[in-house]
Formats: sequence, C-alpha cells, structure tokens
Amino acid sequence: MSDFHFDVSMQDFEARALQASLKTPVLVDFWAEWCAPCKTLKPLLEKLAEEYQGRFLLVKVNADENPELSGYFGVRSLPTVVMLVEGQPKDGFVGARPEAEIRAFIDRFAPPPPVDARLEAAKQAEAGDWQGAYALLQPFLVEHPQDEAALLDAVAALMELGRAEEAESLLAREFTQEAERAQAFRARLALARTAADAAPLLEKLAANPDDHAARLELAKTFAGQGRYAEALEAALEVVRRDRHFDDAAGRRVLLELFAIIGATECYDDLVRQYRRALAALLN
Repeated sequence: MSDFHFDVSMQDFEARALQASLKTPVLVDFWAEWCAPCKTLKPLLEKLAEEYQGRFLLVKVNADENPELSGYFGVRSLPTVVMLVEGQPKDGFVGARPEAEIRAFIDRFAPPPPVDARLEAAKQAEAGDWQGAYALLQPFLVEHPQDEAALLDAVAALMELGRAEEAESLLAREFTQEAERAQAFRARLALARTAADAAPLLEKLAANPDDHAARLELAKTFAGQGRYAEALEAALEVVRRDRHFDDAAGRRVLLELFAIIGATECYDDLVRQYRRALAALLN
C-alpha cells in the first residue's frame, strides 16, 4: 500500500479522487488486465507518484470493473490518463508515453517541490552569508526541533556571526546522532572564551622562533579568534621545526584544530589543505 497511489472504484472515486483533487492534483489512470501498454505505463506512474512524494496523487481505475467511470470520462482506448484539479478534468493523454513527457505533463499541475531549508542554508553559508543561512534555519527548526544536524548548522552560523551565547545555548542539549560535531563546536567555543591577545606571543616568537610552546599557544589563540588559516599554519610550523617536541604536540594540536574547524563545512578545503601538508611532513 502507498499513500501516493492506490486503486479506486465507483464507490470511493468521489472521496478519494474528486474530493482529494480539491487540495492536490489527482492523476487518474484507466487500465485493464488485458491491456499491454497499461502494464508499461502503470508501474511508471507509480514510480513517479512515489518520487513526487504527494505533490500529486495517482488513482488507478480498472476500466472493465468500473464502466460507469469509464463512460463518464469518455474513455474509448486504454490506457487513458486524466488529470483532475479542483474536482475538474484539466487535461490527459491516451497510450503509453516516454517518462520525460509524462514528467512534463505532471509538472504543469503539480506544485513545485518544497524548499530544502538546510540545503539552501548551506549554499548561503558557502557564500559567506551567515545571516541568510541562520534566517533559513530558524523556521526549519521550529518545525524540526530535534534535527541535530540542522541545530549544529545553526550553531555554526551563530558562531560565525559572533553570537557565542546563543550558540552555547543550543549546544546545552544532548546530541546523540551528532555527538562528535557537537563536541567540536563546544571545543571551539572554549577556545573563543580563552583567546587572548596574540601580540605578546608574537613578541616571544620574534625573540625566539624556536619557542614551540609559545607557537602552539599562538595557534590556539588564532583559532579562538577565528583566524583558522593562521592557526593551522602556526601549528604546522612546530611540526616543521621539531616534530617530536613535547611528544609530538604540534601534530596533536593540528588534529584538534582539524576537528574543531572541520565541524563547519565551509572550511573543508582549508582542513584538507593542511591535512595534506601534515602528511607530507610526516611521510
């Protein structure tokens, strides 16, 4: 059984087809067991009904068993397909047709697919429009308050907008499906809270470029300030100068930063760049 395509008869045609078409376009497929083209068309229509997920309904009428309906719609050849909109037949066709032609026919009447708020928000984020991304996510989260991935997308937008307290509020709940990503954002917030002025650390390094502890502290400071490329470069420089310093602390900090920065999709290319650079140094 399907919510999007089903058999009807004279007894339930009014309720399941005519009345239903007041809200949703209804495609009526008149068919018969002996009709060879029907056996090609019907499964194709069923597939499209599932794919369109309720943007139109498909009702299937056995023409031999329901001659009154066939007569009412003037069916003279099978298969015959009729589109009902607001209780009235609007158009139709006879015989099997190519899938592309049937799609074009359905698209004339079916409403457009709903906007995927998360996909659109991701596009806005990729373009750097974090305010636009957050605006798209807000109504989505009202309808889907338990969607962990969308919640964390909102956290990412809030953090990029400098709204750390709101991000922290969203992160206060338990995340079971997106636990690692949620923890990465919590770590990023912690870095932001503790980020200090980079100037003293830069002065230390100017005096002693091999002060690896200061350089790693600088990497974390840059990350807390949202200066991610500089943070990764500082940590990588420690690996370049002394990969064994403090039991490979440079590598460990880089891996921590990869997790923290990589929780926001728009930084994927940056993380990949420095992962490759680290691998090249260690191999």
